[in-house]
Amino acid sequence: MPKRNILEAATTFPRWKNDTEPGFVFELCRQLAGYGHNVIALAPHFHNAKKHEIIGNVKIYRFSYFVPYRLQKVCYEGGILANLKRHKIAVFQLPLLFLSEFFSMAKLIKKEKIDVVHAHWIIPQGVAAYLCKKLFGIPYIATAHAGDIFPVKSPILRILARLVIKNSAYCTANSAFTKGKLEQIFDKKGINLIPMGVDMGMFRKRGRNDKLMGKFGIKKEFILGVGRLVEKKGFKYLVTAMSQVVKEFPHAKLVIVGDGPERASLELLAEELGLGSNVAFAGKVGNRLLPEYYASADLFVGPSIVTESGDTEGLGVAFLEALASGTCVIGSNVGGIPDIINHNKTGLLVRQKNSEELANAIINLLSSPKLRKSLAFNGHNHIKRNYSWDLIGKKFNMLVESVK
Repeated sequence: MPKRNILEAATTFPRWKNDTEPGFVFELCRQLAGYGHNVIALAPHFHNAKKHEIIGNVKIYRFSYFVPYRLQKVCYEGGILANLKRHKIAVFQLPLLFLSEFFSMAKLIKKEKIDVVHAHWIIPQGVAAYLCKKLFGIPYIATAHAGDIFPVKSPILRILARLVIKNSAYCTANSAFTKGKLEQIFDKKGINLIPMGVDMGMFRKRGRNDKLMGKFGIKKEFILGVGRLVEKKGFKYLVTAMSQVVKEFPHAKLVIVGDGPERASLELLAEELGLGSNVAFAGKVGNRLLPEYYASADLFVGPSIVTESGDTEGLGVAFLEALASGTCVIGSNVGGIPDIINHNKTGLLVRQKNSEELANAIINLLSSPKLRKSLAFNGHNHIKRNYSWDLIGKKFNMLVESVK
């Protein structure tokens, strides 16, 4: 099969090298390029990011949708759903984002002689890909990441999403949860379950980083949380749980990596609970340093929730990274997390929004090094067998090459 010109369209994408934004779409681009395809990425522009650049063997185009650029607020630093709540101007900019993306996609299809479009998120990328198919006859693959199916309560968005899915060459979902939601809402069969992956070379077992431990004054138990500081990540329940954990482990330290609109309220909560010496906020950490955090921690905890709007964890890439690093995990029993955590086998699952249950799980694992080691070992093997980028890249390559 000759190489194909593939356009990967997404609204979550690194803005520059070593960015703290999730990089799973970029990694997929790299994987497909490794199969000999010409891969072009299309993503929203961000203030100070380059409009066009080549990183490795991936061409990247970033489209602007508002001026001045510093006022572009729909994407990045929290994600679209969080930003629509956080910035009033983002609501106004949303249709501008879609129009700009559509015209940019149409332009690139001609310029780069695109053979197939891969739209990450049914809305809005899938809608742009659907329109381009109608105009130019270019087939597309639609991938749902969960956050794109919660807005479909709107009748108009539901109609658009149904058109996107129905007219796609293939539709993929990042977890069994997302796949089930798509089948339930749109009565669609034949959806391919292909998650995002993890770089097993970058995230691997290694010794504790003494410099990192010293930076946060960690002398004993190290608990780690990683993610955007937004509602669906549920970090307030983890901070609250720490007030119980420190009664059993007075020197335990929770380090939360990430930033977002809830940071100030989380810092205030930690202060009110008297956890100043037990909870630290690391802010944004680049992807080069993040593996050291995972590998140095005794436990990784992801207390995600389902928000009132229905938004939740589609998969939970941070869980993949933690287990690939050989670190034991605790997660909420929501969204796609149970795909990764088989309770009492590859980690522990707890009910969402339940700080007491979360605290008990943390205390249980901190008290049982043998159990912690066993769960981490099983979890690492599970990730290696099912979520390595080599495997995920191969699956997506098979889809791309079979698109007619």
